Amino acid sequence: MTEARQGPLQRRIYEIIFETDTPLGKLFDVTLLAAIFASVLVVCVDSVEGIHAHYLEELAVAEWFFTGLFTIELALRLLTVRKPIGYVFSFYGLVDILAILPSYLGLLMPGTQHLLVIRILRLLRIFRVLKLGRYVSESQVLVTAIRNSRAKIAVFLFTVLTLVVVIGAAMYIIEGRENGFDSIPRSMYWAIVTLTTVGYGDITPQTIPGQILSSALMIMGYGIIAIPTGIVTAELTSVGRPTGMTTRTCPSCLAEGHLAQARFCYACSEELVPDRN
Repeated sequence: MTEARQGPLQRRIYEIIFETDTPLGKLFDVTLLAAIFASVLVVCVDSVEGIHAHYLEELAVAEWFFTGLFTIELALRLLTVRKPIGYVFSFYGLVDILAILPSYLGLLMPGTQHLLVIRILRLLRIFRVLKLGRYVSESQVLVTAIRNSRAKIAVFLFTVLTLVVVIGAAMYIIEGRENGFDSIPRSMYWAIVTLTTVGYGDITPQTIPGQILSSALMIMGYGIIAIPTGIVTAELTSVGRPTGMTTRTCPSCLAEGHLAQARFCYACSEELVPDRN
């Protein structure tokens, strides 16, 4: 990023757009959330045939108003962060792009504008507005616990997949094509539905051995569902809970959760925008 992008005006705009701990930042995010909600409402109303026929022009104007508003917002975000490409490929960056892309695609492919309902994902920013320091800390604890549980959960999923293959193959042999189990993949689908206790009922065992195996699998499912919860819970109890964190965002890597007195980013060591609170 050039030095021009780090000037006083860019820094001030950055604080308003990215920092929710400041009064103007909170006002910006609340206004943005209201605009997002209104734009999603317009898309939903536009899909109602009667309303679409009577208010076609008004709805089109409203849709392009919100598209222009979000386009300007995205441009300001890219102009104020130190690494625009990094923001583009971040979660919020991709959501911001997808929120305006259908409108422009609609000029070439009519009908795609209804994909604008994806703007509802932008309401995830409400967590930034409502996040206080303790919410940031707890969210990072949860992320750390899930990250530490990856290996155990991977072993668990591999075990479940093996179980599904074995039981699906067994049910294919027991029930056979005449009872709806016409292939091993279809029998595996039945095993997954039964193991997760969903029970669609589109395929059911008709023989006594099949029903016994099905009953055993259903009972097994109740225990298996609880295992991932136990794994993550165990990690949660062992992860320390950091305190004093805020929603301050690094202008370079966009990492959140810095201490109020921090001068540099904990993730990339870049200098943070001074806390004005």
